[in-house]
Amino acid sequence: MGRGKIEIKRIENRTNRQVTYSKRRAGIVKKAQELTVLCDAEVSLLMVSSTGRIHEYISPCSTHKNLYDRYQQASGTNLWQPHYERMQETMKKLKEINNKLRKEIRQRNGEDLDELNFQQLCGLEQNMEKSVEGVRNRKFHVITTSTDTYKKKIKNHEETHNSLRREFEEGDADFHFPSVDFEGDYQSTIGFANGNPQIFAVRWQPKLQSNIQDKEAYGSYGLSLV
Repeated sequence: MGRGKIEIKRIENRTNRQVTYSKRRAGIVKKAQELTVLCDAEVSLLMVSSTGRIHEYISPCSTHKNLYDRYQQASGTNLWQPHYERMQETMKKLKEINNKLRKEIRQRNGEDLDELNFQQLCGLEQNMEKSVEGVRNRKFHVITTSTDTYKKKIKNHEETHNSLRREFEEGDADFHFPSVDFEGDYQSTIGFANGNPQIFAVRWQPKLQSNIQDKEAYGSYGLSLV
C-alpha cells in the first residue's frame, strides 16, 4: 500500500509536533550532507525549533559567515545593516539616560541648579532629605549593631576572667607558701646587712606551722631568727 498524503498544516498536538520536527530535521541534515559530498556544494543550514533550540549544519570546508558574505555579494543586500541601526538606536538611548543621571548627580551636589524652577528645587530638596534620612538610619543601624557586638565580646571576656579568677582562687587555697628559718644570731644578720657578711643557714620549710606560737614568732612573713 502506498503512503497517504498528509495535509500540510500546523500539528496541534505538541508531542506529535516535536517528534515530527526531530525526524524531519534529521532527514534535512542528511540531505545537506549528501549534497556536500556528492555535488561538492557548500551548504549552510540553520533551524530554530518552537522551543527556541537552535540546530545547524555547515559544510566542513566553509563557515556560516563566509556563506553569508557571499550571499550579500551575490544578492546586493546588507544583512547586518538593520542590526547595526538597532544597535545605534540602543546606544543613543543609553547615552541619554547616562547624561540624565550625571545631571541629577551634579544637581544633588549643588551644581547646575540655574535651569531648575521653584517646584523642581523643592522636589530636589525633598529627595535629598529622604536620602539623608536613609543614610542616617543606616548609620544608626551600623552603630547599634557594632555596639551590640562589642557588648557581647565584653560579656564573654568578663565571663572568661571570672572563670579564670575562680580557678586561681580554688588553686591558691590549696597552696602553702614555704617558710624560711635563718640559722644564726642577730648580730650576724646585722653584720651581713652592714657589709660584713657572715655565714648563716637558711632552711625552707614545706608548710607553715599550725600552732599559734610559731605564727607569733614568724610574724606575717613566716620568718624566724635562731
